[in-house]
Amino acid sequence: MFKRALTLICCSLLFATFSVRADEWNKKTVVTFSGPVELPGIVLPAGTYVFKLLDSESNRHIVQVFNKDETKIYTTILAIPNYRLAPTGETVIRFSERPKGTPEAMRAWFYPGDNFGQEFVYPKTRAITLAAEVKEPVLAAPVTRETKPEELATAPVETIAPPPVEAKRAPPEAIPAPAVEPAPPPEAAPVAELPKTASSIPLVALLGTAALLFALVLKRLA
Repeated sequence: MFKRALTLICCSLLFATFSVRADEWNKKTVVTFSGPVELPGIVLPAGTYVFKLLDSESNRHIVQVFNKDETKIYTTILAIPNYRLAPTGETVIRFSERPKGTPEAMRAWFYPGDNFGQEFVYPKTRAITLAAEVKEPVLAAPVTRETKPEELATAPVETIAPPPVEAKRAPPEAIPAPAVEPAPPPEAAPVAELPKTASSIPLVALLGTAALLFALVLKRLA
């Protein structure tokens, strides 16, 4: 009885050790999303999913996404290493900001305790649109959901940069209107001299006549 119990305990420990090592090898991670999430080539509705690395000795950066029971595979994703300075004891998933009302785009996945994670590579056509939406670089490769895992391993990866932000054109400067010079004050109208209408000769004759009459008066009085 004791030997049987000891055998069961050893088997349990062996199974637990194998399970832990298996999870360390394929980085199996159970993730629950409260809303829809975009992954390369697919949008997953809210729910619970299993993320694992493809069982491959040659490439440790191909991620497979399963349903909760691991009976269905949704997608196989090409990734590249994404390093971090401070590993954590929990699973970390990074998203790219998206416009309101659209699913968040999953960018990278870090397994607990690892100082590197898996940064996802998007199909090139989608990466171009995504880079413009999130205003940050997005990894891209000429792949689709139908691309086989062995083809993913050799697919060329490039970085799609967001389009440059067009500088807003400043409104044209208003050209100031030319200064209006003040009108000169009106010149005073010259005073017209009245024309001379009479000569001084009649006046002299009149004075002579008066003097003659005065002389005659004096003579008569004398």
